[in-house]
Amino acid sequence: MSHPFVVAIPARHAASRLPGKPLRLLGGEPLVLHVARRALAAGADAVWVAADDPRIADALAGSGVRIAMTSPDHASGSDRLAECAAIAGWSNDTVVVNLQGDEPFAPAAGIRAVAAALVDSAADMATLATPVEDAATLADPNAVKLVRAASGDALYFSRAPIPWPRDAWATAEGRAQLPGGHQWLRHIGIYAYRAGFLKRFAALPPTPLERAESLEQLRALEHGHRIAVALSPEPFPPGVDTPEDLERAERRLAAG
Repeated sequence: MSHPFVVAIPARHAASRLPGKPLRLLGGEPLVLHVARRALAAGADAVWVAADDPRIADALAGSGVRIAMTSPDHASGSDRLAECAAIAGWSNDTVVVNLQGDEPFAPAAGIRAVAAALVDSAADMATLATPVEDAATLADPNAVKLVRAASGDALYFSRAPIPWPRDAWATAEGRAQLPGGHQWLRHIGIYAYRAGFLKRFAALPPTPLERAESLEQLRALEHGHRIAVALSPEPFPPGVDTPEDLERAERRLAAG
């Protein structure tokens, strides 16, 4: 069963690791346009881009998405989307999928799956995960890991390997291999929430765990809110955060 939802894409021009990221060209077209097309392909009732620079709006002219011009001073994507929700006039019950503006290969099935996970679980938020496939990813602090309860709700997110494979990784040699017997999960940074919760979440003060790991979703957990975690039905290729990521994305696009 499909669930009505809107997609909101935070697009910040002043990205620290890749300045002007939304407008960087991928296959000769702005990165944010690729992301917008993915959202449109998912069957959203509407697709909004929460931009902080008029050049982003210009790049999306005629694409079929709506633009919310938001403050350049927002500290996070959630803050930007909370302003977008006010501009768009969404009701508190509107299901909003937060698709990062650097996900040019986000599968439509994954976008729909996170909306369904929110509705089916009745949690405050929902997100996606995918199995970790190698030891390097498990050890990589840029790859966020998570653990779930038996119910499917998130227990914790971390840049560290969680759970720590104590026996298998007792030696440096052992850490070269992904241990068997457990399914480690990598977090995919896509979220769904109802517009009313989005506004409340953005108004919450940052928390110690959030600041320690630099992971905004920990704010929700630390304040006692449920985050449902579904496995992505299709692979979610890595997003674009650095010039090297952009080069890799070019190769992927060229390979079809």
